[in-house]
Amino acid sequence: MFAEVASTDRILDIVVELLETEGYDAVQLREVARRARTSLATIYKRYGTRDELILAALDCWMEENRYSGLTKPHDTDESIYLGLMRVLRTIFEPWERHPAMLKAYFRARTAPGGKKLVRRGFDAVVPAVMEVLADADPEFVRDMDAIVSNVAYGLLGRFAVGEIEITEIVPGLDRTVQYLTTAYERTR
Repeated sequence: MFAEVASTDRILDIVVELLETEGYDAVQLREVARRARTSLATIYKRYGTRDELILAALDCWMEENRYSGLTKPHDTDESIYLGLMRVLRTIFEPWERHPAMLKAYFRARTAPGGKKLVRRGFDAVVPAVMEVLADADPEFVRDMDAIVSNVAYGLLGRFAVGEIEITEIVPGLDRTVQYLTTAYERTR
């Protein structure tokens, strides 16, 4: 069993390496099998399709690089703005260091099974955000969710098609969150 787990990790590591260095289209099952020194049959036994393999690799990468920092407990003295930006930075800063992974994620999320990857992200992020917003007005929480998620999606899409640099995503989110939380704080 240990050899099987190690082999699977090696396969996923190779897919992550290909995504980061050569891009989404470079992930070809024969090349992955060659680099992993395993058979194509072994890969197909574990991952029915190329999309499933890419999704598994992205999920592992995101668990290690994006979601691991979300477990830090919310400081009750932290403002809503600071708390939300802490969560957003935890999510987006690893992508700034690995922009090819963000492009791969953006593409994979629309592939068959990609909704699972998006759902996994929400499952990891929502509890951290809700902890920050625990004392906020429910209407503000709904508005914040709609606005920030749409701004984030728009920025990701603009990055994916080359309209903006990856380093423009966090500052764009920062300005949005600051404007929204400042206005909210004034009304409290």
